[in-house]
Amino acid sequence: MRSLHVHAWGDESAPAVVCLHGVTAWGGHFEGLAQTLSPRYRVLAPDLLGHGASPGEPPWRLEDHLAAVESAVGGSPRAWLGHSFGARVAFEHAARAPREVDALVLLDPAILVPPHVALWAAENARRERVYASFESAVDLRYEESQLHDAPRELVEAELRGHLVEDGDGWRYRYRQSCVVAAYGELATRPPDFADARVPTLLVLGAESYLPYDHLLEAHREALGDLLEIVTVPGGHTVLWDALPETARAVGEFLSRIAG
Repeated sequence: MRSLHVHAWGDESAPAVVCLHGVTAWGGHFEGLAQTLSPRYRVLAPDLLGHGASPGEPPWRLEDHLAAVESAVGGSPRAWLGHSFGARVAFEHAARAPREVDALVLLDPAILVPPHVALWAAENARRERVYASFESAVDLRYEESQLHDAPRELVEAELRGHLVEDGDGWRYRYRQSCVVAAYGELATRPPDFADARVPTLLVLGAESYLPYDHLLEAHREALGDLLEIVTVPGGHTVLWDALPETARAVGEFLSRIAG
């Protein structure tokens, strides 16, 4: 089993929350959220396969990501959270082992991406991304991620750990081929929502480019009162555009559901 690099915040004796990032991101994306959840919870945020400091070689199927995460965090965490692609991975875990999950948080999730959207995203991910300066990389991140009200100091602080400089310029620490493969996985049929009948918080960005309307009715029908929905300002990257609102919703949900 390939060993993932895991970012961790909080006391080791506190209940653990597993946090899974989206494609092109890394575990350090959850530092701001972890600060709001500490000291009540310990946040475990792996770099997924092909991202950050984790192994970069294939295979990169959803089941490979999930197996690597489960091995990295162990069997004790009862609360799982994911953003975008990470939400699909967390959802797969809840669907396969619902009795092992007390709380599931899906941040603007990519549970099932329409094929034409996945194709567009995969083709876009094939472009070589080398930036002349750190500042230009941050500028383009705003454009490429369609950020709305994300504080620049927040984005810069995170990207200083996620960007590296080499002889050609600044690059992100992820494998482009892994990202392309991830978008293909997101177009595959997910488990039924009824398979993951666990208390679930769904956080949606009000101006997100990622559609969820095509799944919302089925999700509500399958979970009933187990599903809570919160809409926050901004776009898809809710921990940048709406960190205070998202962190508040997550903290209140975990306090009610996971104790």
